[in-house]
Amino acid sequence: MLDIADELDGWLAEGREFAVATVVSVGGSAPRGPGAALAVDSGGTAIGSVSGGCVEGAVYELCAEALRNGEPVRERFGYSDEDAFAVGLTCGGVIDVLVTPVGADAPVREVLRAALSAVAGGATAALARVVEGPSGILGRALLVRPDGSYDGGLGGHPDLDRTAVAEARALLEAGRTGTVGISEDGSHCPGGLTLLVESRVPPPRMIVFGAVDFAAALVRAGKFLGHHVTVCDARPVFATAARFPEADEVVVDWPHRYLRSTPTDERTVLCVLTHDAKFDVPLLTEALRTPVAYVGAMGSRRTHEDRDRRLRAAGLTERELSRLRSPIGLDLGARTPEETALSIAAEIVAMRRGGTGVPLTGGAAPIHRDLTSAAA
Repeated sequence: MLDIADELDGWLAEGREFAVATVVSVGGSAPRGPGAALAVDSGGTAIGSVSGGCVEGAVYELCAEALRNGEPVRERFGYSDEDAFAVGLTCGGVIDVLVTPVGADAPVREVLRAALSAVAGGATAALARVVEGPSGILGRALLVRPDGSYDGGLGGHPDLDRTAVAEARALLEAGRTGTVGISEDGSHCPGGLTLLVESRVPPPRMIVFGAVDFAAALVRAGKFLGHHVTVCDARPVFATAARFPEADEVVVDWPHRYLRSTPTDERTVLCVLTHDAKFDVPLLTEALRTPVAYVGAMGSRRTHEDRDRRLRAAGLTERELSRLRSPIGLDLGARTPEETALSIAAEIVAMRRGGTGVPLTGGAAPIHRDLTSAAA
């Protein structure tokens, strides 16, 4: 639901009644993951998507019905071999959808108002909802903040809210959206209730080092992928907001010094486009010792070999050097700045999602990977 927070926040501000359908679980090659949502207001206007088109019509009707009767409903959609024209996912996957009516007097309306307003305003927060359990609390919700404070309530056992908040905070701290099972009596063991926790955290950072012509195209690609993008270069004549109007920040500083002083985390991606040893070596020495998600460096294979020797001389270990993606990007045959930016962005997505970078044509591996299962 939080993927359409801005629009739903506007609907609530206008006093609209609506129903929202949210993907709460997926199986197989489903087109969208948990948290994807479609909402329909009392006038028939629809926003969002739960399947990319496969079952939108049927979900639309479920939303309309929920608005009429005021009852939440959970429905499963999957592909039927017996009837290929039945409503279902032609990709072969299965999705479970929870439809929640949000009428003028709906108990969940105020907590959704607080959650959607917080997320639309850029706050870090989690929305936890009962997506499987007794009908009396199905769809009940909590807005959970990083400090453990919360709005709303699930009802039932006095310990239920406390346990739900603890589980939601754990997912929020990891920046993850997912489901957790708990018991109706408020214990952490699965036993009758399933919560969908949708987390919203600040966007991941992309730091582009080197105010070169390729950087402008990469900034656009980074913004398209949802990153907060910073351009850093030690040369003030090149590192200007006028040259990179789409960047969130343009910083004039020595790259390694800036990296040492700026916040990074496990979602940060670092793209080194300077291909100049006096910048690259001290910067990569810092970068490869941080827990960032991706470190890529531009340059020819000869440049990479020279850089590798210099980094070894600077004391980097084999394990640290193995994290470096150089030459940067996937082999797309890219030549223009835009094509190069696409190859870099593709490599970032492949590393984040566990992709191989090989063509899907003729392959047998799943298109959509379950990274949680893979990690386990």
